[in-house]
Amino acid sequence: MKFEVTILGSSAALPTLNRNSTAQFVTCQNRHILIDCGEGTQLQMRKFGVRFQRLDVILISHLHGDHFFGLVGLLSTMRLLGRDAKLTIVCPKGLPQIINQQLEIGFTKLDFDINYIELTGKESLTVFEDKAIRIETFPLKHRVPTNGFIIHEKEKERGMKKEMLDHPLLKIEYIHRLKKGLDIELSSGELLKSVDFTDEAAAANSYAYCSDTAYWETLVPAISGATTLYHEATFIEQHRDLAKATFHSTAIQAAKIAQMANVKQLLMGHLSARYADGSEHEKEAQSIFPNATYVDDGMKFIIQ
Repeated sequence: MKFEVTILGSSAALPTLNRNSTAQFVTCQNRHILIDCGEGTQLQMRKFGVRFQRLDVILISHLHGDHFFGLVGLLSTMRLLGRDAKLTIVCPKGLPQIINQQLEIGFTKLDFDINYIELTGKESLTVFEDKAIRIETFPLKHRVPTNGFIIHEKEKERGMKKEMLDHPLLKIEYIHRLKKGLDIELSSGELLKSVDFTDEAAAANSYAYCSDTAYWETLVPAISGATTLYHEATFIEQHRDLAKATFHSTAIQAAKIAQMANVKQLLMGHLSARYADGSEHEKEAQSIFPNATYVDDGMKFIIQ
């Protein structure tokens, strides 16, 4: 089961013809997660082949419009398409009232339940967990209460060796235990060793998402060792003072966080509309953290 991130929007506050407002779609262990939902996100989902109805969880980082203005339209469209499955929305405190008021004014009643998990921007806790994944939140440093998120795959089972499936002593009921790393002792005294029947489990990966934030080393422990880090890089060093004034980050600051957190890969987005592309961001970040790249709308990244 793939762990993949699709960039639906990579612009900062002002969308451009080439960059939509912030949104990302994550597939992890067959769970489907939308992170942020700027204006026009549902059009981007159609454009890049993302199915609305597959969403299990929506994560909203903070209440600046470029991160949630597309949400009520998306929910309305999901209703029109016949959704009836429950949806979990992790969001800043106050967003449920905003959404409910918009739906009421628009004479729209959803045909599915929403489980809202409201945050204050100060939490470091688990907000979603099942047998396959865990999602944690942690505070960021911005002008309004803002949360980052990290999506973890849970430890995977070992894989059965194909050549051992025909072993004369192997029974179907043994397979689950062997994949768990447990040995099987037969009544005859013979031992079926897990290491003989199975291959090493694939590594469990993680994806950390740091939306709007000033440079803040305090967040490093929460994302330490992540496979891939997405960190906003609204500005380049030429505009470092503007980044400080608006509680945003530069590409070099994002790279420093990636370096301190010992992640494998850095993705940078939320680029200011003043830049035609992120080539200068990438050049600056790579001077500190070589495995850094800026993102464009429509890009897909495998987390591995």
